[in-house]
Amino acid sequence: MTRRVAIVGGGSSGLTCIKCCLDEGLEPVCFESSDDIGGLWRFKENPEPDRASIYHSVIINSSKEMMCFSDFPIPAHFPNYMHNSLIMDYFRMYADNFQLIKYIQFNTKVLQLKQRSDFSHSGQWDVETENKDGKKEKHIFDAVMICIGHHCHPNMPLRDFPGIDTFTGKYFHSRDYKSPEEWRNKKAIVVGIGNSGADIAVELSRVTKQVCLYLSTRRGSWILDRLGYSGFPLDLFFNRVLTFLQSVLPFGVVCGLAERKLNQRFDHALYNLKPKHRLFNQHPTLNDELPNRILSGTVQVKPNIRSFQGSSVEFDDGSVVEDVDLVVFATGYRFSFPFLASQVVSVSENKASLYKYVFPPELDRPTLAIIGLVQPLGSIMPVSELQARWATRVFKGCIKLPSMAAMQKDVQFKQKEMAKRYVTSPRHTIQIDFVSYMDEIAKLVGVRPNILWLLLTDPKLGLNVMLGPCTPCQFRLGGPGKWAGARQAILTQWERVARPMQTRPCDEPKCKRSLMWPLILSTAAVGLAAYVNRNSLPAFLQDPTALLDKIKVYLPGQ
Repeated sequence: MTRRVAIVGGGSSGLTCIKCCLDEGLEPVCFESSDDIGGLWRFKENPEPDRASIYHSVIINSSKEMMCFSDFPIPAHFPNYMHNSLIMDYFRMYADNFQLIKYIQFNTKVLQLKQRSDFSHSGQWDVETENKDGKKEKHIFDAVMICIGHHCHPNMPLRDFPGIDTFTGKYFHSRDYKSPEEWRNKKAIVVGIGNSGADIAVELSRVTKQVCLYLSTRRGSWILDRLGYSGFPLDLFFNRVLTFLQSVLPFGVVCGLAERKLNQRFDHALYNLKPKHRLFNQHPTLNDELPNRILSGTVQVKPNIRSFQGSSVEFDDGSVVEDVDLVVFATGYRFSFPFLASQVVSVSENKASLYKYVFPPELDRPTLAIIGLVQPLGSIMPVSELQARWATRVFKGCIKLPSMAAMQKDVQFKQKEMAKRYVTSPRHTIQIDFVSYMDEIAKLVGVRPNILWLLLTDPKLGLNVMLGPCTPCQFRLGGPGKWAGARQAILTQWERVARPMQTRPCDEPKCKRSLMWPLILSTAAVGLAAYVNRNSLPAFLQDPTALLDKIKVYLPGQ
């Protein structure tokens, strides 16, 4: 009998969960409380209660090759960093291509998820829902996937700002910010220097009074640029080689090299942005324009706010700004699962104990998965997809989770490592490193690419996988869910990167490429791969004659 899976939320994580269920022969039913797909990325002028919300100008911080679903690349003509409207277009293409919409019940809110009385035997759940007309229904499901994300409940630490109740201007969370027009020629302060805070500060600085946009930050931040080497998207250079070097080099050396590179763009101390912590102690801020706005005097960086008094705001350095009209709190979010009993998944101080950030380890049966509850140094979409591929195979019985004790030990280890590395903050409780986490989950699913084997049997592909960007298509080369188009998608990824920028003929002569560096890198890659896998080399590598015969197959004229 087909196992039925309830999916809570129809955003990017919910969509890929539907597809993964279908791929594994499961029957998905997705409950979406609004009238459309998209979740966080669907712009609405008026935010809905307990739902993520973005401002009109939002452009994603991950490039299209790094954020796409693994078997559905984003069209070549789409820009590398997409506006939220184009992200919605892509989601609709994805949903249409795999016919996902028919599995979604819109305007349906999940009121309660509860384990059935025979849960220890059946693993089943009672799910109570309510539609827009107030009609309530009860359902029975064999498994549940929760995909509501972590941008639903604004974090407004007003108790940390004495006198806020006397403030005569307007204040709100960045979730409620939509456009800058109504604040033209006003005086504004943005609190917080995360991605949203920096974006909003830059945007408001174009319309507020001259030198009247103040960006308040407690710790400062390292500012990254979307542009990487030669103008290519920065995240395309975060590959397995870089991840390997980060794991073997001392933490201080890695931070020092990267910080030196960032300070070559602009001196963070000179711009009053340099934090006390190192680069990889905090989720960095990605913003191309902030340094220019500071340089041109339209944004002033200030320390934390000490107090409010009427329309005046005093900062920790003793400076006072008078006649403030607006304060935007870009102070992050809290996550919770109000429809789920606290003993199933307990959330305290933005922390939830989940095995690999997906499975509650204490459940008798592994039939509940939390998808997308991570903060990656990269895109969330492919992470959610890989989590969903893993979870659906666990539901199906193809993969068995370790013992409760082993899972709890893994959870505690990750929490300790996180506390050791990151500054204490609610935003760092679900932090992951994109490449290493993707490889970790891919290994559990059985889809982690075997780089040594690829280098030996398909060197061109192997080098792209090892030295090129860790794009999601790599996890479709083999194993469960293998996609025949994965190889071609990887080999043509740089063409898709260049395509949207090739908007006029350019006849400048191209420099001849030297083969020296590819040869050196190829030799180093093969040597490194052979050393890492020296205890599990294929048998034919022990016999040079057999190896030569195997290589001859790929030589011209054979």
